[in-house]
Amino acid sequence: MSQTTSPDTFRNALAQFLTPQVWKQAYQAYRPRSTACRWSLQPLVWVLLTMTWCLGQSQEERFAAARAVYVAHHQHARRPGTTLAGYLTALAKLPLPVLRALARGVRQRLGTLWVESLRLSGGWVPLACDGSRVECARSAQLQQRLGEAGKPGSAPTIFVTALVLLPLGVVWSWYWGKGTASEIHHLRRLLPTLPRRALIVADAGYLGYELFRAIVAAQAAFLVRLSSRAYLYTTEQVPLTAWTEGLVYYWPKTVQDQGLPPLAARLLRIKGPKADVWLLTSVLAAEQLSRPTAGQVYRWRWRNEGLFRDYKRLLQKVKLSSRTVALVHREAEGAMLALQLLLALAVPTSAGRPEALPGSPRQELLRLRGAFTAALRSLGRRQFAQYQEMLRVVRNKERPHRVSAKVRQKWARRAEHKPPKPPKLREMSDALKAKLAKTLEVA
Repeated sequence: MSQTTSPDTFRNALAQFLTPQVWKQAYQAYRPRSTACRWSLQPLVWVLLTMTWCLGQSQEERFAAARAVYVAHHQHARRPGTTLAGYLTALAKLPLPVLRALARGVRQRLGTLWVESLRLSGGWVPLACDGSRVECARSAQLQQRLGEAGKPGSAPTIFVTALVLLPLGVVWSWYWGKGTASEIHHLRRLLPTLPRRALIVADAGYLGYELFRAIVAAQAAFLVRLSSRAYLYTTEQVPLTAWTEGLVYYWPKTVQDQGLPPLAARLLRIKGPKADVWLLTSVLAAEQLSRPTAGQVYRWRWRNEGLFRDYKRLLQKVKLSSRTVALVHREAEGAMLALQLLLALAVPTSAGRPEALPGSPRQELLRLRGAFTAALRSLGRRQFAQYQEMLRVVRNKERPHRVSAKVRQKWARRAEHKPPKPPKLREMSDALKAKLAKTLEVA
């Protein structure tokens, strides 16, 4: 996206990923119950994405700005509703397959534009995999449905596992679950989304015989870091101090008891300044994945950590604002789709090919917000006055009179408030009374 912040810049930049074919896939998954709603599919998705990108101290302010931006870009379309409550009601009824169809369409566009140019010398496409928890509001419904994933009394959370296209750092696909979900199970659910000849790069938490077999069965490969809890077999004794790379067999005892065959793999030792990194890969031929290349690819894996940092800090999704299960799912999916588009827009390209170094998501977000400001300035007089009135109502809105307790529930790990006790009264003695009278007389 160029440095220009004209109103059309934002729309034209998104058009290369949200193509008419992508919207067609979304409409095929969209089955509205009623046609009388002011919120159709396109304004719902536009406002959902723009609310993730734009500024605002509250959800109401972000909604007012996002709606005004949509109106500025769709002057000849039907106007959507003007209240946040109506928007959230329509969003809760939006089928989740619609957002997933949009994500699938964007993923296909990324594959068409960049995957072939990112292949390694052996033909592999590296994708990093990792997971993270996202905190939710402490509403009664979320606490009941999501439960606790940490210490007793902790807030409800949801868990996301994401695949990131390396070395660009653009999110490829993701899967959501409860805070207690298994990231290994999530990765197995993400295997159908992999491009041809994908190389999954993961840390030591992704260790398992069934997982490795599933990856190989999907015609992909893995490059996983190992820890001391991994037991490998060799055909002859080789000291670890002399090991650089070689053939090993992953064959846990439980797998042996079931009569299943071992998995042949290569164990690579990458020497580092602080500690050596031990990597296990299913690519047996060194010509397809050399040891230096494997070390470089695993260093790229840290860009997956940057993905979750951008989601939580840059997009301010450390804690989701929705208070129902339906809205939490749609807020999380919409924010991840917004991050995917933001990272894709930030990729620097040269002659249509992506450059090796990833772009700056923060700089791209600033450009988007500049385009939003330009769009608001392009509004007509009455449209801009309506936007200003919405902001005035939101910012000057008074809290309703409280009729219930201020604290709905007992907060976890918070000390119980103890009100101060009454003062103590003491009767003056005769000597103290005489002293008092003398003091007053002097005064």
